[in-house]
Amino acid sequence: MDASTTTKRRLPAGRKAELAAYVAESGQVTVVDLASHFGVSIDTVRRDLDQLDREGIVVRTHGGAVSAMSVPGRDRGLDVRAQMQIAEKERIAALAVDLVEDGSVLMLNAGTTTLAVARALRNHRDLTIATNNLRIPAEISPSAFRDLYIFGGAVRTLTQATTGPVTLAMNSHSPDVDIRCDYALIAVGAVDASGYSTSNLGDATMMSEMIQRAERTAILADSSKLDRRLFAQIAPLDKADYLITDAPPSPDLADALAEAGVTVLTP
Repeated sequence: MDASTTTKRRLPAGRKAELAAYVAESGQVTVVDLASHFGVSIDTVRRDLDQLDREGIVVRTHGGAVSAMSVPGRDRGLDVRAQMQIAEKERIAALAVDLVEDGSVLMLNAGTTTLAVARALRNHRDLTIATNNLRIPAEISPSAFRDLYIFGGAVRTLTQATTGPVTLAMNSHSPDVDIRCDYALIAVGAVDASGYSTSNLGDATMMSEMIQRAERTAILADSSKLDRRLFAQIAPLDKADYLITDAPPSPDLADALAEAGVTVLTP
């Protein structure tokens, strides 16, 4: 079976994710180009683009679509983001797990970079992990953790995460338990001299609280997110101990990070 036949028989959900990733990487594409690239009909591409536009993943234009990256503040679905910067996220994850000792208590937020971290923890043991990332229980090796907790709250299907208070209760009649962690590993949408930011206010509030409850914080951001600012600020630069990224920051950002006492880790 050749590649074109495989593409035509791929499940629609998989094709949509790859199509959206292709739009994101290209910046702007036409319906004709997409139909040719994926080996499907123009009508199929139009339907896929219409659906992706309704989900806020791409921006529909006359005759094609543009990357949602060009529209600040619009969220992209988890399956789409999982197709982007895969190698960079894996390198970031490898650096992040090197900071973690067996028996540590971790908080991980939502996102595909933290999913890469969860997978990279496969050789660790006796971890306690608290997260709002609904995909982590299925991605992390059962041998890596002793206890795994999911923060409650409203479920955002687009990002497959909960949004709510960073608290855990033993039962419905007990007060919330005060929780602390050794490391908060926080994937963010943007980093600039003013600090760390993301596109969603609820997510920003949750990430900020995770940072406040951590002894040490490592911010995870691939280089495409550097020197950018999004809608909601999570924290100023000096609230993190580490910035883990896949390439050195620009000189101006590197100076700001150094002044804030942030250690930059790159492969």
